[in-house]
Amino acid sequence: MKSLSLKLDDKVFNDTEEITGELKLARNRYINDAVELYNLFNKRQLLKKKLAKESNLVAKDSMQALHEFEKLMDEN
Repeated sequence: MKSLSLKLDDKVFNDTEEITGELKLARNRYINDAVELYNLFNKRQLLKKKLAKESNLVAKDSMQALHEFEKLMDEN
């Protein structure tokens, strides 16, 4: 496990303290869970962008292949 120094805005810190107190959860665990959830969210967003980009590339190739097949069909 890595140690780090973290600076939080006062409001974020106060909200965190309130929530962890009510949940009876260690601040460290709460922040770890929050970062893990945020990482998962961002990984999905990045994957979504990557898939959209690759889908557009495949769509162009698919249309080109379709036109080639149509030419072959027209020639027969």
